[in-house]
Amino acid sequence: MKTKIIKTEEEYNEACARIYSLINNSKDPIETDSPEGEELELLSLLVEKYEQEFYPIVAPDPIEAIKFRMEQMNLKQADIAPMFGGKTRISEVLNGKRPLSLKMITLLHEYLGIPLESLIRGDKEIKLEPENHRKLLNVPSISKFLSIHNVEAV
Repeated sequence: MKTKIIKTEEEYNEACARIYSLINNSKDPIETDSPEGEELELLSLLVEKYEQEFYPIVAPDPIEAIKFRMEQMNLKQADIAPMFGGKTRISEVLNGKRPLSLKMITLLHEYLGIPLESLIRGDKEIKLEPENHRKLLNVPSISKFLSIHNVEAV
């Protein structure tokens, strides 16, 4: 297989098959400085790049992340209620009737190890007024940042 930038699903599948072949064709571990080791490393990087572009991992909904972590740690709402300010408040948050506060997010991250990215995914309903939106887009560094990061400014 010729090693090159992966651009199609077919090339992706070929690269994955080659990685599988390299890993499973030898009983001995592959030496990193061997030709097979270098090919494996290069293919792995190319596959990772392709997957990041075409199969991005989206952060879960914050409430689902909390519920998942509670399940993992075998926790009940009452167990983590102190982080929310009581049983009523945790119930409101988990039922989508109250947003997470910065304090709740910080405590959930600190005590349960929930990644911040999962807790602050963002509210899609929060938008700037059109006039303020235009003002921000007129700031060269902000406009450049948005275009470089392919962020859709709304």
